[in-house]
Amino acid sequence: MEMISRTRLVEQLRALGVREGGVLLVHTSFRNVRPVEDGAEGLIAALGEALGPEGTLAMPSATGDDDAPFDPASTVNRDDLGAVADLFWRMPHAVRSPHFDAVAARGPQAEWITGGPFVLPPAAPGSAIDRIRLAGGQVLLLGVTHHANTMLHLAELLGGAPYRSDFHYIDAAGAEVHYGENDSCCAKFELADTWLRAEGLQLEGQVGHAEARLMEAEDLVRIAAARVREDPLIFLHGPEEGCEECDEARESL
Repeated sequence: MEMISRTRLVEQLRALGVREGGVLLVHTSFRNVRPVEDGAEGLIAALGEALGPEGTLAMPSATGDDDAPFDPASTVNRDDLGAVADLFWRMPHAVRSPHFDAVAARGPQAEWITGGPFVLPPAAPGSAIDRIRLAGGQVLLLGVTHHANTMLHLAELLGGAPYRSDFHYIDAAGAEVHYGENDSCCAKFELADTWLRAEGLQLEGQVGHAEARLMEAEDLVRIAAARVREDPLIFLHGPEEGCEECDEARESL
């Protein structure tokens, strides 16, 4: 398979529509992007170059261990967030929010994005995810689908999705704190493809060897929240479809 140069990655990102000087939230599966020059570090460098010095790059950086206090300086990422996100939070000048469902960011708006209030559920208004939207950010899905799109959890909440599953975290004092989170299997988040394409609001192309989707966070949240208002359970599989996570969400109603 052809090795994609960093220069070519930057060209692909800009051709897709990544905005120089903007804020960009990236979800990626590196195995679908590679091989690229300098590996995962080269991809991060290309994303930074496409954004330019006034741009801010952000990635999910949540813990996978609900039974230990979260330390933004040392707690490792959840495995399914991938190699690129796991490298990014460790890099010089990256700032990681103190929330257990963290976001890491680098650039002029990184401190503001990651420095908001501690909110529950984790993607609620005021969260780092919401601040990316409020900053006029874009969302890049690189080698992944909307199934991985954290911004849709904000849309669920703004649209009034009523379901909550029981989760917990360990606070700084070592106490176990329970909370309700709008959670499901997230497979039906892929409905967002159809909604955005219908309005011409999803840009699609190739970056590295991966399929890429790019959208404005505000467009995504506005459209998805409206769908949730029309059908509050639109992101849940039906009770006859045998999805344990969606069934748990339904049982909370």
